[in-house]
Amino acid sequence: MAITAAMVKDLREQTGAGMMDCKKALVDTNGDFDAAAKLLKEKGLAAVAKRAERATSEGRIFIRQNGNKVAVVELVCETDFVAKNQEFIACGEKILDEIFEKGYTTIEKELSDTLLDFATRTRENMSLAKIKVIDVPENSVAGIYIHTDFKTAAVTIVKGSTDDKVKEFARDCCMHLAAFTPSYIKQEDVPQSYIDEQKDIFKAQMDQDPKMASKPQNVKDGILQGKINKHLAEICFVDQMFVKDDKKSVTEKLAEVGKDVGAKLEFGEIDLLLLGK
Repeated sequence: MAITAAMVKDLREQTGAGMMDCKKALVDTNGDFDAAAKLLKEKGLAAVAKRAERATSEGRIFIRQNGNKVAVVELVCETDFVAKNQEFIACGEKILDEIFEKGYTTIEKELSDTLLDFATRTRENMSLAKIKVIDVPENSVAGIYIHTDFKTAAVTIVKGSTDDKVKEFARDCCMHLAAFTPSYIKQEDVPQSYIDEQKDIFKAQMDQDPKMASKPQNVKDGILQGKINKHLAEICFVDQMFVKDDKKSVTEKLAEVGKDVGAKLEFGEIDLLLLGK
């Protein structure tokens, strides 16, 4: 059967495969359009499988709030070119739609398969790496933020009021998280092993300082604890100086906003999202 340019064009429009691949598929299937489309998909799946071990260091984070729920989706791929592709972005948005429509809270096959068609056409390793659904309690607000690179994002729940000032503060907290990427939310989250390691580092530094030699042990202990306290305040979100007011810590700003709106505010769930971590 003669393979015409129009047949090749139609197959390319349906499958997204390259012109030469479409022509070869039609030749191999003697012009059977459906068989050619199936063959192209099978080849695409095979190509994706071969690339399954390749690193997926690029991708995109998606966040959306719908009512009292916030959904987070992380898609990963091999190249920045694909991460910026509108079809890849549409896949992420469609997965968010399905999460809200069907109540998914974990990665399901239906969600992963949303990427399958695009993956077979691009023949690039990509996957749904993470989904998370966060409940927003009654009388609470959710701040959400995605950085311009779409690789860093944050969600902050503030409980106690739904005032617009609280909403603004919650979003500002997300921007703070994205800007400073604190290692921990509060000091209680820091492992004792990490604190012990830092104490050893600071103690070694002090032992090498000639000015410390003549100081009494209790003074040295106080200086060491002061260094630890300062370090913990630098790596814990609630103790860091607030991104929009470096005279107050995040905790102090929370109390200030609460006083402004006449409510006792407290943090709920706080999530810093870094692509691939």
